Amino acid sequence: MTRITVSAILLLFVVFKTHAQVRPIRKEFLGPTSKNVLVASHRAVHHQLPENSLPAIREAIRLGVDIVEIDVKVSKDGIPMLMHDGKVDRTTTGKGNLETQTFDELRKLRLLSNGKVTEETIPTLEEALQVAKGRILVDLDLKTEQIDKVIEVVKKADGREFVFFFDSDYEILSKVDDASKKYMLMPRAYSQAMADSALTRFKPEVIHIDSKFYTPEVTSLIRNKGARIWINALGAPDEEIRKGNVSETLKNLTKQGANIIQTDEPEKMIRGLRELGLHR
Repeated sequence: MTRITVSAILLLFVVFKTHAQVRPIRKEFLGPTSKNVLVASHRAVHHQLPENSLPAIREAIRLGVDIVEIDVKVSKDGIPMLMHDGKVDRTTTGKGNLETQTFDELRKLRLLSNGKVTEETIPTLEEALQVAKGRILVDLDLKTEQIDKVIEVVKKADGREFVFFFDSDYEILSKVDDASKKYMLMPRAYSQAMADSALTRFKPEVIHIDSKFYTPEVTSLIRNKGARIWINALGAPDEEIRKGNVSETLKNLTKQGANIIQTDEPEKMIRGLRELGLHR
């Protein structure tokens, strides 16, 4: 056997092993009646690491998180990059709107972590998807109207297998849907009627709902139409988890049928869900 052949076999093994990591998560994600509750890490794992950074995504993978939520905007010269806020002031050493600055200008900035300057730069979406591919699902929160640029990067990364698009703007999601019916979608709904409309319009894989209309009627509607139910633990529920009230908080979050929870406390949530028999 030649050296080239051996190298090719080893490469195929690595590729297969890497993609095997995300397959059971994707299978669960596409199973709306599954009893397993999936955990989504908000802006990746950002307690000790910069939010929306590559190290924070890697940490989510290490912890066994199912979904990493990241935010995408587009630089002045058309490069999709990770950033939640309109301005870079809060999370970097720079100032001003990301979308009015070039990639080169933005790359000179350094990300902050708990107010301290790090050596990390603002990642591109392409870099983030390279880290996530085959290892974790990606909830792509669209913070831009330049959706064509984002779709280009997702297409290049073969992201249909592990990326789903989130927005409350249904016109933006329609552009994604028009680009390919194979892209996975998560519309946000603010009422039962809006959830029903989103289900009819997009036939999405998941619907993002709020606690104010988190009822058995809503969750039955969503599940019966083949979608998962996403709810946030951000804010008060996460604070209760930090205080140690994990079991009761998770029972309240899941009692009406939500089966994806976004949190700022992914490690604690995974541990708590496993103790309740609700996480693989």
